[in-house]
Amino acid sequence: MSARLNLRRVFAGRRVLITGGLGFIGSNLARTLVGLGARVSIVDSLVPEYGGNRRNLAGIAARVKVHVADVRDWPRLPDLVRGQDFLFNLAGQTSHMDSMTDPQTDLDINCRAQLAILEACRLHNPGIRIVFASTRQIYGRPDYLPVDERHPLRPVDVNGINKMAGEAFHLLYSRVHGIAATALRLTNTIGPRMRIKDARQTFVGVWVRRLVEGEPFEVWGGEQLRDFTYVDDAVEAFLLAAAKPEAVGQVFNLGGPPRVTLQRLAELLVEINRGGSFVVREFPADRRRIDIGDYFADGRLISRRLGWKPRTDLRTALERTVAYYRRELGHYI
Repeated sequence: MSARLNLRRVFAGRRVLITGGLGFIGSNLARTLVGLGARVSIVDSLVPEYGGNRRNLAGIAARVKVHVADVRDWPRLPDLVRGQDFLFNLAGQTSHMDSMTDPQTDLDINCRAQLAILEACRLHNPGIRIVFASTRQIYGRPDYLPVDERHPLRPVDVNGINKMAGEAFHLLYSRVHGIAATALRLTNTIGPRMRIKDARQTFVGVWVRRLVEGEPFEVWGGEQLRDFTYVDDAVEAFLLAAAKPEAVGQVFNLGGPPRVTLQRLAELLVEINRGGSFVVREFPADRRRIDIGDYFADGRLISRRLGWKPRTDLRTALERTVAYYRRELGHYI
């Protein structure tokens, strides 16, 4: 097999569970797995604040089993994980601001529920293969750029602390209990089916929505540097991490070059949209306290170990995203 594997051989006919599967990355992952011939089940709470949207399964809904369930409902977890070959664990609370105003909910979803999922696997399906969606937020404010996996972990908000604990539980259960788990530290993932109602998932979604609606948008801290991952590339990373034995027990950054200032990102969006406007403003005081400043990832480890590199350039990613919401806006606002 090539570095990117023949993924159909790995997943065809296999039973796959995706927590948070009606959300942005989870639904795109489900669509790809259905195309590979996997038997896909989804767990999603459909809590309005967390991004699940049945429209995300348009065209494949009949080929996916959906369990409307919350990962905080621990008694349901054993039946959900039993018999599954793979678990893509993407359920989470993603809003940094919400984690500061409602830290207990963030703790329940991103920490306690993660431990409960792993316990359900240990007791009822110890042979399952897990890939956990972690986040670059756990690094906090970078000491150096690009940020590699050896960088100290110093989260700046409650969300980052709880995600760091969730990741650590997965690695502990892999090391001590033999539950084959991998963590991917995601950077700014963008693309079709991302949340655009608000900035709970990504600020880019709000920008895209306002552009498509013909309204100006705000850019906070326009000179900050960021890197972005197109969702199809992120999906491929999840699949490679699940398929390759050398990924077990490991952590990998997604992201890397090219990096771009937020102001340049906004200019690109306006160019692609053939119109629109934005205003650059200072970060609001409440956001500045938990802002991490410049960030872009060193993605060489996942490239070297798993053969993954992003295929989609930023302009193409933005073009596809804007085109999707021109067609689908009404289903996402």
